[in-house]
Amino acid sequence: MKVGFVGLGEVGGKLAGSLARHGVDLTVCDLDRSAADPILADGAMWSDTPQAMAPGLDVLITCLPSPAATRSVMEGPDGALAHLKPGAVWLEMSTTDADEVRRIAGVAAERAIKVMDCPVSGGCHRAATGNIAIFAAGDRATFEQVLPLLTLMGRQILHTGDLGSASTLKVMTNVLATAHLAVLAEAMVVMSRAGMDMATTYEAIRISSGNSFVHETEGQVILNGSRDVGFTNELVLKDIRLFQDIADKTETPLDINPLLIRLFEDACERFGGGAWSTDIIRRLEEATGTTVHAPGFPAELVDTEPEARGVEIKPKIGRTAQAAE
Repeated sequence: MKVGFVGLGEVGGKLAGSLARHGVDLTVCDLDRSAADPILADGAMWSDTPQAMAPGLDVLITCLPSPAATRSVMEGPDGALAHLKPGAVWLEMSTTDADEVRRIAGVAAERAIKVMDCPVSGGCHRAATGNIAIFAAGDRATFEQVLPLLTLMGRQILHTGDLGSASTLKVMTNVLATAHLAVLAEAMVVMSRAGMDMATTYEAIRISSGNSFVHETEGQVILNGSRDVGFTNELVLKDIRLFQDIADKTETPLDINPLLIRLFEDACERFGGGAWSTDIIRRLEEATGTTVHAPGFPAELVDTEPEARGVEIKPKIGRTAQAAE
């Protein structure tokens, strides 16, 4: 199986690295040629454009920062879509707009190209070890065709249903993570100003009902001071705006997400869109003259779980229904 991968950023580079590490026949492409160096060292090949790599591929994977970037890679002057062979599969692993995935899929269908949206969740450190979670949406036959590839990149693979459903669920999970981050920042600043030891505060949250995945991971690099979480303010803002679009389309009045949008718009203005999302805590640190820090926490996150081949996760309700039958 010949695979092409476009987009070697914080997450995409690590997903492509997992494929190369496992000996997949892989060709990669990115605007930054140097981003491919470690992947090429593991045996992958380089392509200057998506168009150049497309004709021989069985599977094309994209992991890009925005719907506009995906449009360019798939339909732009050097785009891949018009050059993929009939029967090829496009896996969109970006966090993106479900309607846009479905639109491009309609164009792909005219060329007999199959499409799945397969966003990931769990952080860059888990992408590096192949232990990240993957949502996969599209018809079941195509899902089973690409499942062997997905299990090389992720630990838990969830088939979410029809095309677009994975992207819809993914932006929902990012809103939850963003809410956890924003409240965690407030909690840490308040505890610091109340005189609490921050290492003790970290453990108090970790063992309590206030715990979250965000706290256990991003909380550590906040306390270290590096704030290096591998995810930027502008990416957060893109994702929570996508969620707001879904809420608006479904005529669902929201209270919290509009506030999150305002917070991260402000963070982009103050610190820059390319600043780490964990810098949201600086809004309160600067307002109060407080620096939240504790010794002994890592500057970057490392996944300590051993790499394991991924497996498909079945929804519990589905298993119960099958058992009842």
